[in-house]
Order: sequence, then C-alpha cells, then structure tokens
Amino acid sequence: MATSWRSAWNEALYGSSGFFRHEVPGEHFRTNVAVPLFAEAVLRLAHRVDAALGFPDPFDLVDVGAGRGELLLGLGDVPERWRLTGVDVADADVPFAWTSEIPVLTGLLVANEWLDAVPLQVLENGREVLVAPDGSESLGDPVDSAWADRWWPAGARVEDGWSRDEAWAQAVSRVTRGAAVAIDYGHVMETRRPTLTGYRDGLQVPPVPDGARDLTAHVALDSCAAATGAELMTQRAALHALGIRATLPDAADPSYALGLERASQAAELLDPAGLGGFGWLVQRVGLTDGWMGG
Repeated sequence: MATSWRSAWNEALYGSSGFFRHEVPGEHFRTNVAVPLFAEAVLRLAHRVDAALGFPDPFDLVDVGAGRGELLLGLGDVPERWRLTGVDVADADVPFAWTSEIPVLTGLLVANEWLDAVPLQVLENGREVLVAPDGSESLGDPVDSAWADRWWPAGARVEDGWSRDEAWAQAVSRVTRGAAVAIDYGHVMETRRPTLTGYRDGLQVPPVPDGARDLTAHVALDSCAAATGAELMTQRAALHALGIRATLPDAADPSYALGLERASQAAELLDPAGLGGFGWLVQRVGLTDGWMGG
C-alpha cells in the first residue's frame, strides 16, 4: 500500500526492521568518519569550544547519528571531565554513554551526515508523492507548503525540507552553552534540485523504502541555517580554520611516511569535489565570534 515518502522513509530507516537498526552505516557509504584525520579536527574544535566556555566540568561532546561510535572512538585520550555521548537508534558496545535521544548539554554537539537521513515529504506539481514498498510512486492529495513557497519556488518536484529545519532547531535547543555543528552534503537556492536516492554496499541504488538500503537526500542548508541563525560554511573552509592542510612533508623528514599519510587524508577531506564540498552549519550558543579559528 502506498504511503507518504516521509512515513515510508521513516519506517525504512528507523522502524523495528529499519536500515539503521540492523546495518552498520560505514559498510554502505564512505563519509568523514572513515578518515582518521577528521576525528583529530573534531577534537581540535572541541578543545576550542571547551576553552571558550572556560573549561566547564563536565564538558559534553555529543555525536548525533553516531553509527557505531566510530567518531568518538577515534578521538583518543580526552580530559577526564569530558563527557562523551553517542546518539543513535541502534545499540553499540562503546566505553561512553549511548542513547537514542539528544541530551541537554554544555559543550559541543556534532551531527555528521545526520540531517540528510531525516525523512522528508516529497511533492510533485503541488501534490504529495506517495510511494509503495517496491519504490513505485503515485500522486496523492494537493499540499500547501509554505516551506516550498519560500525555499523551493521553482521546479515540479520538491523535497520539502521543513522536517530538517525542525530537527536541526530541536538539536540546537539542547545546547545550553557551546556550539552545535551539522555537517552534510546539501544545496542552496541557486543549486536546488531533487536528490532522493539510496545506498547499499557502497553503491548508489534506487530509493526503495525496503529497510535494506540507506535513503538520503541533500539538505537545504540555507533553510536550516535560517531556522536557527547558524553560520553556513564549506567543510574546506571549516577545516582550514581548524588548521587542516594537505601539505606534503619534506622528503628528508624522518616521519615522512606519516606526514604523507596525513596529507593524503587532508586532501580527501578538503577536496571541493568530494568531502570538502560538504556544508557545515555552525551554531554558537553563548559564544563570541572568533572562537572557531582561534
């Protein structure tokens, strides 16, 4: 039976037999957390937020959409007063707190490729698009969408991003002091286009809500930024501000091999045609300007 894309998508990813409950995301698509240098960048950012807050005890570092905890596990040693928390629907055997709900926090919230997996409503020519379990589509009732009128005024097919705006705003509201950072691939008004697709075993596949594949669509980053007043920047710019450079080491350096590996990882994270093209939503809560690049 056909239902709204938002309902089918939610069940396919987060239902009792959903993709994120029984699959390890890293086995199906490559993202920042697969690059060890990314954890170093997040650690550096966390230290800057910690210092800007005056070294609170505890200092929270929360990873939303944490998969199996790969990012937090990759941080290495952190100060004892830091409280690490992974947030995801699946269980994970990790040496830090794990929950399915975003906690209230003082510190840094990071959401890497979380918003793109927040289900959304799909419209076509002003009507809701319905989807059957096999992925076939049909048109439902007419829908008035204030979000589409504002953020996607042209185009027959619209991926209505109000649910992402709401999810991001709710995440930000959990930060009492500190910062929230969402990192995702997305578009803005000038590049808006339908992008709903699936991933399975490292391959892009048709978007079928069967629970056997990831379902994803680009995030309307400008809309999310406006929802909370967040700064929007590219990953390349953000990582440069955090001191990440793809600088080749001197061949005479005794640690040349290690330096070459770091440069290779940095190049992948900074590539504007790849991960470097990700957008960063950066929301300060009680912090002054300049803390990120300090």
